[in-house]
Amino acid sequence: MKTHVKKGDNVEVIAGKNKGKRGVVLSLNAKKQTVVVEGARTIKKATKPSESDPEGGIKEVDGPIHISNVKKVS
Repeated sequence: MKTHVKKGDNVEVIAGKNKGKRGVVLSLNAKKQTVVVEGARTIKKATKPSESDPEGGIKEVDGPIHISNVKKVS
């Protein structure tokens, strides 16, 4: 699918709770029509302990935003 943004673009959130925040697109899922913007939608995620992260616990990660809610900023 064709999208108006790609990984690495600077974007601004134009709708929703995080309206007005700006950041860089970290990942894009064209099939689900979502993007992950750096610092725009931070969510808390519970993780199990693993070899790479022996502590586990609650981590803050960037969550997905629908692609229609972001616009490209030059």
